[in-house]
Amino acid sequence: MPADLYTRYMDAHRTWTAHAVGCGTCTTTQPGCPDGTRLWERLSRLQDAYLNHLRETRGTP
Repeated sequence: MPADLYTRYMDAHRTWTAHAVGCGTCTTTQPGCPDGTRLWERLSRLQDAYLNHLRETRGTP
């Protein structure tokens, strides 16, 4: 599961970055269109899940 989570997180990051670079309203740090918002939210959810997983496995609060 952790490797799969990391892979999905990195895929979401690449997808978001590619969209943001080519979109006229999104920036690399903030969505500005409906598609960008959806991609940003997916990236954020996966990033939170991955970081929580790291905290749990390393015992860091």
